[in-house]
Amino acid sequence: MFFRILNKLEESIICILLVTTTLLVFMDVVMRFGFNAGFLWSQELTLHMSAWMVLFGTSYCLKVGSHIGMDAFVKLFPPLGRKIMTGIGCVLGLIYCGLVLYGSWIYLNKMYKIGIELEDVPLPTWVAHGMLLVGFTFLTIRIGILLWSVIFGDTEGFRHADEAKESMEIVEQLTKEEGIA
Repeated sequence: MFFRILNKLEESIICILLVTTTLLVFMDVVMRFGFNAGFLWSQELTLHMSAWMVLFGTSYCLKVGSHIGMDAFVKLFPPLGRKIMTGIGCVLGLIYCGLVLYGSWIYLNKMYKIGIELEDVPLPTWVAHGMLLVGFTFLTIRIGILLWSVIFGDTEGFRHADEAKESMEIVEQLTKEEGIA
């Protein structure tokens, strides 16, 4: 239940950020080139929304296996060796996330105490940069799930996007459809 809510929340926020950023950039371009005017705050807002999208997207891509993998070396090992190497990678990833979360907490706490706002948007810096905590918490959860499935499940490694395989499957499907028609 928790993971289903997490997935839907993540997907919804990514969609909202993508649509909002695209519309804001489009409107700003039209205003600048069509009417020689523009929004003073749009560049800073789209910059922060893009950063939020990247940090949410990192976690989401790990879930769906969209990250590009460099696994030629790992595939040389038997299944147990792949599990061990993936486990080591997960532990190192969790350590990295922990360090970033710790550093982010210190940074955001200082920004909160100082009370600095963004330059063009009337929003406290700690709120705008708070995505560091949110994004890396999501990433930590995803890596933890992967580590759990490696230790207690049948997962041998990270899921990777295999574009060549997907392309070949599409070609085979189209060939079958043409043969039927």
